[in-house]
Amino acid sequence: MSEKEQVAAMLRAADVRWVRVLWCDNANIIRAKSFNVSQLDSRYIDGVGIAEAQMALPVMYDAVVPDSGLTPVGEVRLRPDWNTLNVLPYAPGQAQVMGDMVTAGATWPVCPREFLRRQIARAAEHGLEIVAAFENEFFLLEAGGDGITPVDETPFASTLAMGQSGAVINDMVDALEAQGVIVEQYHPEAGPGQHELATRYCDAMAAADRQIIFRETVRGVALGHGLRASFLPKPFEHAAGSGCHLHLSLWRDGKSFTTDPQQPYGLTAEAMAFMAGVLKHLPALMAITTPSINSYRRIQPHFWSGAFCVWGMDNREAALRVPKSPDGGAPSNMELKAVDASSNPYLALGAVIAAGLDGVVNQLVPGEPVDVDPGTLSDDVRNASGIAPLPGSLSEALVHLEKNAVLLEALGPALAHAFIAVRKAEWGALKNVSFEEETRLLLEKY
Repeated sequence: MSEKEQVAAMLRAADVRWVRVLWCDNANIIRAKSFNVSQLDSRYIDGVGIAEAQMALPVMYDAVVPDSGLTPVGEVRLRPDWNTLNVLPYAPGQAQVMGDMVTAGATWPVCPREFLRRQIARAAEHGLEIVAAFENEFFLLEAGGDGITPVDETPFASTLAMGQSGAVINDMVDALEAQGVIVEQYHPEAGPGQHELATRYCDAMAAADRQIIFRETVRGVALGHGLRASFLPKPFEHAAGSGCHLHLSLWRDGKSFTTDPQQPYGLTAEAMAFMAGVLKHLPALMAITTPSINSYRRIQPHFWSGAFCVWGMDNREAALRVPKSPDGGAPSNMELKAVDASSNPYLALGAVIAAGLDGVVNQLVPGEPVDVDPGTLSDDVRNASGIAPLPGSLSEALVHLEKNAVLLEALGPALAHAFIAVRKAEWGALKNVSFEEETRLLLEKY
């Protein structure tokens, strides 16, 4: 049976009527166009069409930002990647598949999935495989009313919150696992109505695809329970924010290549160099990994969000944390905390890989780990130790990105141009709005 026949059989068996072809734009809004399953023959290869300008829309409105290099003229095909097909447990009669952007039969340079694919290929040239997982926090909110009433006001890891939200959390886990996303841990987080579900690691492309699946599933299941779910980094001004920590490890020949118990910190030279590359480029990376104006409300000292450009062993105030092994052995991965779910996962993960590879190629070293909360140190001590604060605004991060030759080259001219134009338009439109206006606009976008 051919792949096409297998797809048709799967859709028939699940009584699917509509197939959504998904893409994630430069504002990190997840969008889709659907085709009727009766059109599978004609849509199987070429999928659906979208305007090139779809990658130049900001979060505020569906209008093309100026100076993006993209206009309403020009068509891109969203070619389905049928390896990502899932029947949607929370949307009867519907399925979804990730789309690759192609034009004139060739990959479009502005395609986020293609950008990540290029960085995975670059890593392979150095004999490295990237394994990753996004660790999401999100808020559960009551529908109606003022639109931002949390389902609970409980503290971190509250068993009361587990009981109150147990039914919706269980349905989320069931729906995720039905789509091949394994959930390994769960706990209520510190913010009002905030929860965290940690999923199992996988190869880099699958990790980014699963981040899209995760966001769609959590929101879809919440709607089925009469609730809303939001991944907005900071919907409550004086409460904890939501991150989307990125866990990474390096593999070679199908085995972890991150750990070396003989080294001082239990990490291979390549893993140390990779971390050094991430730290070197982190101020510019943040325009991609924390790209919302709202992101910078979360990244503050003493909030476990990593507000300083340092790494540390099990230091939750370090931007790059190396978790120690539960058995006291060598660590198995690194965790970048300066990531949230307002980022496009393909761009965020691809950019982190590009930064890390620069460290590997140039054999950079990350320096000594920081074993205290950097925010408790005086400015003089931080300056003497080379501990720098990370950008405090999207505008500041964009200045770093526009000067960063490594990341700009990795993105390529067309994607970099469009992405930066969208980010600048969002900064210009939102930099002076109140927190309440900002939250009202962004709450349901992420």
